[in-house]
Amino acid sequence: MISRIDLRGRTLSTAELRRAIPRAELDVEAATGTVEPIIVAVRERGAVELRDFAERFDGVRPEYLRVPRAAIEAALAELDPELRAALELSAERVRAGHEAQLPKERTVLLAPGAEVRQRWIPVRRVGLYVPGGLALYPSSVVMNVVAAQVAGVEGLAVASPPQKDNEGLPDPTVLAACALLGVEEVYAVGGAQAIAMFAYGAVGENDADGGAGAELCAPVDVITGPGNIYVAAAKRAVRGVVGIDAEAGPTEIAILADATANADHVAADLISQAEHDPNAASVLVTDSESLVEAVEERLLERVAATKHSQRVRIALGGPQSAIVLVDDLEQGLAVVNAYAAEHLEIQTENAATVAERVRSAGAIFVGAYSPVSLGDYVAGSNHVLPTGGCAHFSSGLGVMSFMKSVQVIEYDEAALAAVTAPLVALSVSEDLPAHGEAAQARLR
Repeated sequence: MISRIDLRGRTLSTAELRRAIPRAELDVEAATGTVEPIIVAVRERGAVELRDFAERFDGVRPEYLRVPRAAIEAALAELDPELRAALELSAERVRAGHEAQLPKERTVLLAPGAEVRQRWIPVRRVGLYVPGGLALYPSSVVMNVVAAQVAGVEGLAVASPPQKDNEGLPDPTVLAACALLGVEEVYAVGGAQAIAMFAYGAVGENDADGGAGAELCAPVDVITGPGNIYVAAAKRAVRGVVGIDAEAGPTEIAILADATANADHVAADLISQAEHDPNAASVLVTDSESLVEAVEERLLERVAATKHSQRVRIALGGPQSAIVLVDDLEQGLAVVNAYAAEHLEIQTENAATVAERVRSAGAIFVGAYSPVSLGDYVAGSNHVLPTGGCAHFSSGLGVMSFMKSVQVIEYDEAALAAVTAPLVALSVSEDLPAHGEAAQARLR
């Protein structure tokens, strides 16, 4: 069901380790040719094209592209009380976790009258994408919206694909989550066309859109949220027009475990990630052959019993999933640091100490009672995380995804005079004498 990769007795460089553990291929470039005409069409013709693409890709032509407020409120009123309580708990914990991320403004006094201040300013408006394919993600509404709200963003718009079984509106649980968080601007738009709408804005087609030619959706400053390969390609295409969080690829879990790990826990966690998508990656890294045998046995039983067993079998049997045997924990750490998984579990003796040695992971789940699914919903962390090895250089979604740093420089006359000579020397050395002259012009 799941292949083995044996690295025991081999000394490999970081580059060789990265190649040793394959990932699901995500050829964003190949999808670019498909999404570029979509982006151009939406930019030029707005709502008309958004409806055409919905009919083509989602199988329904929405009457309302912007979801009526009454529909959003009705979705919350009809939400199962137990699910509402779960979403409220998730939002409460995510809010608390993200408030701890807020940066503090700092002022540096470099000399009397010479001050540089670091300001953090939220972007004005964001577009938050919530997918609606194999699975529907009200939890992604919480992760995106709460992070933006804590950052202080004033304008929030959510887009999610129209559903045939909900009269062309997004999934009712997604709408209910929006209502719960106070989001009133929600669009029944999915895929690359949603990214184009957010990046360039869109004009209306009819009275349902506020009138033909009227502004349906204003452009945003930042787009966040996961999606399929076409969403990733569209994000790449509009990067620079707007800020984006990441080009999210298939989801991943890596588990670093030793002989102390519970084989049933490990098997359950590998399966929980594999049920997302046939391309999902589930990787176990261990120095214990007895654990491997026990995990393989538990996988057979659990996969047969789980709801999405066919999807899980494909994911676990794919080249992106494997059990990696290593000589010891030291080699195991080298493997997981080279792999840089979206989600990394540490199920070893002294797990907290081991976790401190991890340099590259989207999020780290420490010990036997911190499964990845905890982070997906109620841990208080964010589940929008870097995939495909991007954790080597990028972070998960958080308040900083919606904020920008601005330096404020304030010198008085004496402070400027004190540094004018070195300023002039540098400007002359770069053959930009007018730079120095601008400072000299201010001196008495």
